[in-house]
Amino acid sequence: MAHVDWRIRGPELASCNCDWGCPCQFNARPTHGNCRAAVAMRIDQGHFGDVKLDGLHWVTLLAWPGAIHEGNGEALPIVDERADERQREALLKILGGEETEPGATIFNVVASTLVTMHEPRFLPIEFEADIESQTGRVAVPGVIETSGEPIRNPVTGAAHRARVVLPHGFEYTEAEFASTTTRTSGGPIALEWAQGHGHFAMLHMTGSGVVH
Repeated sequence: MAHVDWRIRGPELASCNCDWGCPCQFNARPTHGNCRAAVAMRIDQGHFGDVKLDGLHWVTLLAWPGAIHEGNGEALPIVDERADERQREALLKILGGEETEPGATIFNVVASTLVTMHEPRFLPIEFEADIESQTGRVAVPGVIETSGEPIRNPVTGAAHRARVVLPHGFEYTEAEFASTTTRTSGGPIALEWAQGHGHFAMLHMTGSGVVH
């Protein structure tokens, strides 16, 4: 079955409640037995068929009672309020893992683990991400705020740089690890932690998977 041709490229800031490094990146169980996360992206270049997605942001809040692969998860997608009707529909299809080869992208994999998809929201999204310095911020007023900074040496306070390379990753092939603080202020998915895992990556994917 032929899928709609789509592609997105731009920086991502992801934050979760695991310790720095996130065991999920290595197929291990989550630090606290469950997984809660907030993921956001700015699309620098993107399209879904003939629908342009350049410059738009999206955020997804996620929660699972156990490890992700065990399922029973829930998600709340938030799409940039600047998106028009066709752009909103396109982004929700991408985030929902539609028009994608099975298992090819993080969106498709995550979708297979969800039992609850909350009604999407269309709101203003503030997004900043500097991959090189591991600093950034995501804010959706009245819903969530996330900030990222370098992991710090506990003795000297100096930035401790760490990155991971996943040659066959379905989200990214390389990411800079960071420390994040996340807190929600409303909505169906409650998230709150300080010094949780974070990563910054340049996402580049299509319905066939990560572009190498």
